[in-house]
Amino acid sequence: MVTIKQVSELAGVSSATVSRVINNTDTVKEKTRQQVLDAMEKLGYRHNVIAASLASNKTHTVGYVVPELHGSFFGAMMAGSEKVLRQANKHMFVVTGHSDEALEKKEIEALLSRRCDALILHVEAVSDEYLIDLASQDVPIVVVNRYIEAIGEKCISLDNVLGAYLATKHLIDLGHTQIAYAAGALFKADGFNRLLGHKKALEEANFYFDEESVAEGNFQAFSGEKCVDELFRRNVSFSAIACANDEMASGAINSLRKHGKRVPEDISVIGFDNVDFASYLTPKLTTVNYPVREIGAMASRWILNQAYGDGKLTMEHILSPKLIIRGTTRKFE
Repeated sequence: MVTIKQVSELAGVSSATVSRVINNTDTVKEKTRQQVLDAMEKLGYRHNVIAASLASNKTHTVGYVVPELHGSFFGAMMAGSEKVLRQANKHMFVVTGHSDEALEKKEIEALLSRRCDALILHVEAVSDEYLIDLASQDVPIVVVNRYIEAIGEKCISLDNVLGAYLATKHLIDLGHTQIAYAAGALFKADGFNRLLGHKKALEEANFYFDEESVAEGNFQAFSGEKCVDELFRRNVSFSAIACANDEMASGAINSLRKHGKRVPEDISVIGFDNVDFASYLTPKLTTVNYPVREIGAMASRWILNQAYGDGKLTMEHILSPKLIIRGTTRKFE
């Protein structure tokens, strides 16, 4: 097996310089770096990550649990995280929990058994108590899209109640009085809280909340279509519909057109999240901005500081949403 010492001798540099090149630090001159890389290639040197991690007690790997890999939301969040970690020469190990308590626990334990230095967790089924206990252990964690007061300094999320309130209030301000709602999975905190925000806006306007005007989906586009189909099956009368996320809104628009309704001329539609495709729909989707890419980046910066820095970095724990008005909503006439 080729050693660092052999590489250093061929390159004419110290072993410490070879280590700095391997770890991709900025303190090595480019000419020297190339000498080391040429020597490594000539000798067929391959860095032994396992041996290095045993020596340093760090694997330079961050574990990442998400509910699923489907959809624009999680892709954007992980992209924000990955960019920050890559710039810091750390690796991201991604697993999925599928909103199942047993599976989420199994995947978290798998990441810990692989000696990940820290964990970024977007989990929906494990209890607050489980996460509180996990947070008390040695491995730094950050919980994304969920706020637990007891470990609030380790959480980062959006004010989902406020976001949904802004969405429905926008429809009310446009003069709509019959507003349907396509809910996300209500066993999930964001689904439940977004419905709460919708109800809050109706209550503030002294509108009656009718359970029949709510259909529950699962945050995916096809479920938004099914929600609108269900509302028509129930003969619910509505001039606007608020959707739990942009994917469901796109499905809702598809169903409305299938039923001969124009958007927004006949029915206004508003989404939530402001994912990339929202501005490419026709018409462009009115929505609520969830800075998911920025949240992913923020989570990684905090984790880097906790696992590899001085642990003094602070972050904003509950972010405020913002209404983005585009072309799928209009004044009720």
